[in-house]
Amino acid sequence: MIYKADCTIVFKTSNRSNARTKMKTFRNRTVDSMLNKKLPGIPEKAVILEMGFGSQFAEQYKRKYKL
Repeated sequence: MIYKADCTIVFKTSNRSNARTKMKTFRNRTVDSMLNKKLPGIPEKAVILEMGFGSQFAEQYKRKYKL
């Protein structure tokens, strides 16, 4: 059985210090599909800060990064 859960990714739009921090949630994706492909809505030069699988990570990241 393949485990599919909500995946929340927090990323900066570039490697600059003043780059904007954003959060995007993908639903019903596997771990492998998130790590191996380019993701829609996230630019190629984006720096991924954190990635979490599960529904509780969205609220944690909103508080931590003030999104």
